[in-house]
Amino acid sequence: MRVELITREDLESFKKELFEEIKRHSPYMRKSAQEPKEWLKSYEVRKLLGISAGTLQNLRLNGTLPYTKIGGLMYYRYEDIRKLLEGVDGS
Repeated sequence: MRVELITREDLESFKKELFEEIKRHSPYMRKSAQEPKEWLKSYEVRKLLGISAGTLQNLRLNGTLPYTKIGGLMYYRYEDIRKLLEGVDGS
């Protein structure tokens, strides 16, 4: 019987190869890596735009940024955020 030793480096290499293989074959992983989510939560919008919770609330209240409320959470379409940014940039 032949005995082989497996090192930490071997395991790290295997882990990296395994994750790459999963990414290649998973439609969910490909989608998230290539295109943004359709709906974003408030904290994601604040992070994306670099604004405070109060500023986001003002954008909601004055109708600048449409949103959908489900339960206690507000969701924003990525497309609406993109349009808002293009309008600000003058594009």
